[in-house]
Amino acid sequence: MPDPAPVTPAGARPAAPALPAEPAGGLDAAAPRAGSAAGGGPRPPRHRVAPAARTYWLLSRAAWLLLGWVATLVPALLWEGVRPWLLAAAGVLTVLLLPGVLVAPWLRYRTHRWEATGTAVYSRAGWLGREWRIAPLSRVQTVEAKRNVLHRVLGLAAVSVTTGSAQGAVVIQGLATDVADELVTELTDAVARTRGDAT
Repeated sequence: MPDPAPVTPAGARPAAPALPAEPAGGLDAAAPRAGSAAGGGPRPPRHRVAPAARTYWLLSRAAWLLLGWVATLVPALLWEGVRPWLLAAAGVLTVLLLPGVLVAPWLRYRTHRWEATGTAVYSRAGWLGREWRIAPLSRVQTVEAKRNVLHRVLGLAAVSVTTGSAQGAVVIQGLATDVADELVTELTDAVARTRGDAT
């Protein structure tokens, strides 16, 4: 025989529904906590960025390398007197930028993670090093999805969460468009609820 449905006393507010534990792009129920990962550090944020983010980072870095080649090799073909210097500059640019083209997109994809809970937004980024950022919802000022031309071509977006911090906005790069739009909507609603509770 099924259990009877719980009865809410007259005048009492019904309990708020629990947040899903593994949403596709929304708010998570639990935050990364210290001691939950090996070595006692915080566990990584729950969500990876979209696989297409690797292509975005690859093309972005390749474009800078291509511009460097154009700026040095084309003049080297036109002016023989400065050709050795320009070829040397092209070689230096290649040494500095090519590893970022070939390696950085895959390392960034492995490192970049994000998570949003009912209290804060968490992000981890970087490829040579790792940067953790946290934006408490109580301090969030604006939430928006940003898309440049390459984002639109690849179906990606970046979500920017500003808090007025001197360190700048928390930006989650490489999200699928639908995930970014859903995240912006849910964070905006969560921030509004947080402000309402504070008053």
